Amino acid sequence: MAVHKRSCPLCEAMCGLLVSVEGGRVTRIRGNPDHVWSRGHLCPKGTALGDLHHDPDRVRVPLVRENGGFREASWSEAFERVASGIGGVRRRHGPQAVTAYIGNPTAHNFSLSRYVPAFIAMSGLPVVYSAGTVDQWPQNLVAALLYGGMWSIPTVDLDRTTYLLMLGANPHASQGSLLAAPDLTGRLDAIRRRGGRVVVVDPRRTGTCRHASEWIPIQPGTDAAWLLAIARILFEEDRVRLGHLEGRVAGLSEVRRRCAPFTPERVAGPTRIPAETTRRIARELSSAPAAAVYGRIGICTQAFGTLASWAVEVLNVLTGNLDREGGRMWSDPVAWSLTSLPDPAHEGGFPLDRYRSRVRGAPEVLGQFPASCLIEEIETPGEGQVRALIVIAGNPAVSIPGADRLDAALDQLEFMVSVDNYVNETSHHADVILPGLSALEQPHYDELIWSWAIRNAASYSPPLFDPGDRPAEWEILLTLAAICQGAKPGDVDVAALDQLFFAGLVAGLCQMPGSRIHGRDPEEIVARSAGRGPERLLDLAIRSGPHGDLFGARPDGLTLEELARHPDGLDFGALRPRLDEVLRTPSGRIELAPDPILSDLPRLEARLEESAPPLVLVSRRDLRSNNSWMHNVPRLMAGRGRCTLLLHPRDAERAGVRSGERVRVRSRAGVVEAPVEITEEMMPGVACLPHGWGHDRPGVRLRVARQHPGVCNNVLAPVHLVDRPSGNAVVNGIPIEIERIPPS
Repeated sequence: MAVHKRSCPLCEAMCGLLVSVEGGRVTRIRGNPDHVWSRGHLCPKGTALGDLHHDPDRVRVPLVRENGGFREASWSEAFERVASGIGGVRRRHGPQAVTAYIGNPTAHNFSLSRYVPAFIAMSGLPVVYSAGTVDQWPQNLVAALLYGGMWSIPTVDLDRTTYLLMLGANPHASQGSLLAAPDLTGRLDAIRRRGGRVVVVDPRRTGTCRHASEWIPIQPGTDAAWLLAIARILFEEDRVRLGHLEGRVAGLSEVRRRCAPFTPERVAGPTRIPAETTRRIARELSSAPAAAVYGRIGICTQAFGTLASWAVEVLNVLTGNLDREGGRMWSDPVAWSLTSLPDPAHEGGFPLDRYRSRVRGAPEVLGQFPASCLIEEIETPGEGQVRALIVIAGNPAVSIPGADRLDAALDQLEFMVSVDNYVNETSHHADVILPGLSALEQPHYDELIWSWAIRNAASYSPPLFDPGDRPAEWEILLTLAAICQGAKPGDVDVAALDQLFFAGLVAGLCQMPGSRIHGRDPEEIVARSAGRGPERLLDLAIRSGPHGDLFGARPDGLTLEELARHPDGLDFGALRPRLDEVLRTPSGRIELAPDPILSDLPRLEARLEESAPPLVLVSRRDLRSNNSWMHNVPRLMAGRGRCTLLLHPRDAERAGVRSGERVRVRSRAGVVEAPVEITEEMMPGVACLPHGWGHDRPGVRLRVARQHPGVCNNVLAPVHLVDRPSGNAVVNGIPIEIERIPPS
């Protein structure tokens, strides 16, 4: 038996693993106690990597549609089929009839995370959709407008804070999000042990609340109003302390003026948080030696996602806790991410609404339309109608609003290709499925996630199993990009495309002020760079990073080869202030009052005058789930059913329903049926249904998941309901009605 050290790719905790292999099979996975990052911590999902690798339902060879089903095909045949399908659509309808959807797993995949940008650039697709607009687009927009970089989202310096105010996050189930830290709940316990406080604001008393000092229930969709009431108190009671940010903040007086209408008393009714509680929290936050306000997906996926995300940053600035030890800080990754590179097109800022979607007229935001626009773009005839779709590591037929409509719309396409390892709710519609490698068949180093790490560390994992001659996802993407431009598969030279991409990137870095290889000869850098594909990109990022060898200029510096000699990882220390390095706004200051955000405040004020619906729906995630793609692992599906509608006893009594009985859940968008679980962890007037379920559709080849199908909560999410400034989907705070289904 051999024991291999590697890191888990499933979430932002990036835990170190010890993987035992015997006879070509994984026999055990446990946490690596010597890993410099995670120190032995591991969640149940990480133990299932072997199950995912050996899963008999995992697709290992290309599948092509034939006679209403799939048959296995060679790679050359599969790519020929793709070229014929996409080429035919382009000839008949033009390039605008082809689009792509980029799924969430791309951020955790060694190949995809680095080569999706190359695919987008080289394919020439006019529009691309992504899971970003069902997740964190408000925070991308806020970071772009306030700090000058759409991925310049600060993390929380958890190990040095004394006060943490957390909204819309449940690390008990999902670890951190845009906050990379192993054993995050253990770190919350540590804050309390050292005399600090952790305050969780959430409509549900989640498992995270067991690690908190206080739980404050809040009416879904009102987080922004409550946070602005706190900001008003800071101004009113002369508690604004910019500290080291003095002179670096623009728009402070405008923020003060725009916060004025949000008094604690005025927001008390809509938020259901007493005014005295709001005042107390404001005073605690401003008095803490080191504090941080952190908000995540729960505040993004609501009607005022951008305002709520902005208000989080406002409070961190007003209390002087941005870019300060124990507050919100920026990591300095050992290997920079492609997303961190400045875009010359945005040197003058981030223009929005540069163009509009064909059917809905939705404005473009940071180059994207709401993901739900994809549905109507397929359904609606006319010039520019989407007739061919490339789905890359995504399952939008479950994961975007109007999921049932998209499921039907996908059958209207003339051609579809999925880059996916399963025949799931989306890929079963495809004409061709191109499988990638399992997590254990490829190297791993999180590209983007280290940007939100609470320490500057690094950990690289070589492949554990040999995939043979199967192509990696980066090779698949480059081939697809060439096909989208009309190339014949037999003529595609992947190595040449890779060289073109890499050489162009190096040339840009050598010309980029601030780059550590600025002014160097690009040909010299390319010549010094060994390997190919994502490994070569990773080596470039390490060598031109803060600890790199700078291609000979710093002989004792780090390289990928050297990092690989440390399977337990390397730790380069705690976070340090980096505002001067990160800030890229045209003014050179934090733009705290950008017009695209402030223009949504009248809508929020109007919301304060409206009555809340009797019952609204929020979503949730489980410790053993990872969106929609961990439900085919038997060990993770054991035990009682988890796709239940959580109801407060008062709401259950009003509906005349008992625990275990089924109800019909109806929104203006759709209807689902689910069993009820009555619990006081929900605040009255709020119900909760998990996302990522609904595996009972015909054609899906997920044997375990189909035995536990659950229901898709995105059937209940209206497709046109979005956060206005960002276009992000609204899947929390949806008005619903429930009706008891009599037992048959």
